[in-house]
Amino acid sequence: MIARFQYFVTLHKGQWMVALNGEHFGPYATQEEAIRAAVDAAHKVGKAGHGAQVLVLGRDQKFRTEWTYGHAPYPPRG
Repeated sequence: MIARFQYFVTLHKGQWMVALNGEHFGPYATQEEAIRAAVDAAHKVGKAGHGAQVLVLGRDQKFRTEWTYGHAPYPPRG
């Protein structure tokens, strides 16, 4: 099942960005900051009753799931 809200963390022109439904947010100084911002946003929509997850673009140019509402702790450890 695909979450209704998917936040994508990507490196674009040397800056970390978060994308949702074609809109980009940021830039963030580090990947960790971008992930945290995406998780915070996903948590808010998750609490409102929507499926939400955060995906991060890896060095292999594939997205991996970083955090999913209802399946991962909030705030994330680390």
